[in-house]
Amino acid sequence: MKCPECGQWNRASMPHCTRCGAPLNIDAASRLEWKESLRDEGPGTAYIRVDEFGNADSTPDARDVLAREMQDLKKRKQEGAEKQKELRRNTGNEDTARIEGAEPERKSSWEELPPDAKGTIRMRRVSPEGLAAEQEAEIRHRVRYMDDTGSFIEPRSYDRVYDDPMANHHYAYASSIGKKMPSRARKRRKALHFFGTLLLVAMLATGGYFTWRFFTDRQSHVAAGPAASVTASMMDDLAAHTILIPGEDGQQIYIRELHASYVVSGGFATVQVADHTWYDNYEGTLEETMDVTMTPFLKTAAGRQTPLEPITYTIYIPLSPVTLDSPEALRTEVSTTMSTIQITVRPGSKVTVNGLDCSDTVSSETGIMSYNATVQPIGDNVFNIVVRSQYCRDNTLRVTLYRAPQEIPLDLAVGTYGTTYDDVIKVSATTLPGAYVEISSPHSDLDITSLDSTGKFSFNAIFDHIGDNIISITASYPGKKPSTVEHKVYYVPPADKYTVKAWPLSAEGYSELLSNTAYRASYGQVYVVTGVVQYSISEKPQMVVINTSEDGKSQPVLVQNYSRTSWVVGQYYRLYADAYSTYNSMPWLNARYTYTK
Repeated sequence: MKCPECGQWNRASMPHCTRCGAPLNIDAASRLEWKESLRDEGPGTAYIRVDEFGNADSTPDARDVLAREMQDLKKRKQEGAEKQKELRRNTGNEDTARIEGAEPERKSSWEELPPDAKGTIRMRRVSPEGLAAEQEAEIRHRVRYMDDTGSFIEPRSYDRVYDDPMANHHYAYASSIGKKMPSRARKRRKALHFFGTLLLVAMLATGGYFTWRFFTDRQSHVAAGPAASVTASMMDDLAAHTILIPGEDGQQIYIRELHASYVVSGGFATVQVADHTWYDNYEGTLEETMDVTMTPFLKTAAGRQTPLEPITYTIYIPLSPVTLDSPEALRTEVSTTMSTIQITVRPGSKVTVNGLDCSDTVSSETGIMSYNATVQPIGDNVFNIVVRSQYCRDNTLRVTLYRAPQEIPLDLAVGTYGTTYDDVIKVSATTLPGAYVEISSPHSDLDITSLDSTGKFSFNAIFDHIGDNIISITASYPGKKPSTVEHKVYYVPPADKYTVKAWPLSAEGYSELLSNTAYRASYGQVYVVTGVVQYSISEKPQMVVINTSEDGKSQPVLVQNYSRTSWVVGQYYRLYADAYSTYNSMPWLNARYTYTK
């Protein structure tokens, strides 16, 4: 800075010239004018408040507002002081101008005090120094205090006081301005800042999550598409299911389990699968139902496969068909060492009896299988028959043949007939050597020549009626319980001998049979029954009702089927049957031969 007296250049911060000591009349405010131009006049600190709906509100800090006001007042004070200096210089009071901040001498003054209790008016003398002290105390009392939120509350006194004589106003600012806030306020501010930040992060995370779900679900929808439909159907007379997989025409759907691809046509790829496909090669025991799953893939022209939604449905596995033909019941009493068990299964089925594979004995045409069972005199002889037909699950029959325990062994020879066309057959048997045997059924020509040495004997059994005939033999020995064997033989004469004995069931013949049923049944009178099967009474044994009148509306008879042909309701038949009994006021006949129209 150049001295106005001697022209010496000095620093701008020097108050007097270093050569002549002349004051450098440079306004301090002008020296700092360039600094003031760089001051940031923008808004100060602001509080950002976020409500529960995410709306942000920016509120200025009241302490910054007060600080700006104090700075403005200080600037005005400095400007007033400079103005006073300029006025003193202009009036020619050089001595006063040389002394910065000098003020004229103040004189004491008198101040009226409030009257006392007696009403006396009092006055007091106040010096300039005392008046300044009182004014300072009053200013201290009027200082404003700011709380943690930036609001002004009850006035308090502080140490620093700023006086603006130009404006004749007094303001005070707490010494805590610019210092750290109280610890409680700081903690509260930090808590508000933390929860605001946490709320903002939670809102951003929630928005990001739902955005991710939106795009993920959209991609899944595009890949999976609408759900496939599954319906039951038939395929080659076997149970199956038809699956319709939606897609765009021309697309290829590949089924991994079937190792095949299907083209979408008409908006769907049609897949028909037989139920047995899922368990043909299954090892182990099959249950009644099975849950199956197909895994389809969308196959592109480039060979890329996009997995689609798996398809799951339930299939029902049928039992293997099997019918017990002989014996008639699952538990039967027998008297011979050998007994025949006959069943009918589906041709080609696998059959095991007590774990022994007997599949080679199943007829490839009729499915009939005969098993010669060895029956011991021990009571129950159990035979477990397991049948496994194609496309079916296992079916088990438990057949029990009872043969009474024996102290004296008594057996008919193996191969003794169970059915015959002859009214006389030869029967051979074996018992304990030296035992006594008795034949209680019709017989002739008893031969016991080898009974004492080998226990063998023989005789001719005579069948005196058509149908079941019982051969009864008893063996006894001293000191042992007698043993009895009863063997049933079904006797029917051949058709050429049986049918020639038949009587027609005309109106007179029907009335005569109905009146003498017991007598006609005693010697097995044969009748010819013609007509349409009206309805069925039972399936096993098969029993039906047929009207034998010429118009087919009257003369009903009950007929039990002993022939080899099964009857169908509504079909016409000619039957040859012998009288047996009565049923619901109808004659009961046993048909031995069946002829169709």
